[in-house]
Amino acid sequence: MGERVQVYKPYLGSGKVYIRDAALANGPAYHIGNVSVLTLTHDEEVIEQKDYTSAGGGTHAEVRRINAVTAAITMHDLNADNLAMATKGTTTAIAGAAVTDEAGTAHKGALIRLAHPQPTTVEVTSDDGNTTYTEGTDYEVRGAGIFILDTGAIATAIEALPDETVGLPVLIDYTHAAYSQVEALVQGGKNWAITFDGVNEADGDKPNIVDLHKVNLGSANEISLIGDALGQISLEGKLLKDSSKGGGQSGYYTTQQV
Repeated sequence: MGERVQVYKPYLGSGKVYIRDAALANGPAYHIGNVSVLTLTHDEEVIEQKDYTSAGGGTHAEVRRINAVTAAITMHDLNADNLAMATKGTTTAIAGAAVTDEAGTAHKGALIRLAHPQPTTVEVTSDDGNTTYTEGTDYEVRGAGIFILDTGAIATAIEALPDETVGLPVLIDYTHAAYSQVEALVQGGKNWAITFDGVNEADGDKPNIVDLHKVNLGSANEISLIGDALGQISLEGKLLKDSSKGGGQSGYYTTQQV
């Protein structure tokens, strides 16, 4: 173990967690936000041989092996990058823009889902462009699109159709701000390098740095979209051996304490 430098070492940890693609040795390690749980669990296998040399029994030999190390992490910032990591997804940054003549079909008491969220400066017209409808009277602007009211000029036009279930074609002009889009379940699993840039609050806030070299994180079991508590994402993954480590270095994880 080498020279013992400090016996007194109570521990209470806090700090920042950074993550990067383990395949990119020189790639960026991004801060993933507020993390309340970061634990390592060792699954140990014990192989025993009984002592048959005497009636009293006992253990003649014992071998202990680590079968696996599992990392568990709970994140509280549900940003696009964290959601993509938790759902084997990808992220795309969409620039703000003006949209002209996006086609939609209006039904009374129903939402027209627009291609982009949070529309502003909205104008809804008939598909021939001859009739302009009034916000608040004929429709409402919602975060996901345009909600058609049960009364008003659009509702009247729908009622005049031979078949109301077909809906009324309309055109929508609007502006949207920049946003991030996450496409879930579109790529295979990645291995991640995780760095815990921590401090030991029980020992004068001294640094406690832990590097997990190669973690195969699984997907989130649950993502709560509606609830009474603030959201969180919990992930687990096995530590895999990083074959680039050698010469006495752990292929799994390393701790540096001050």
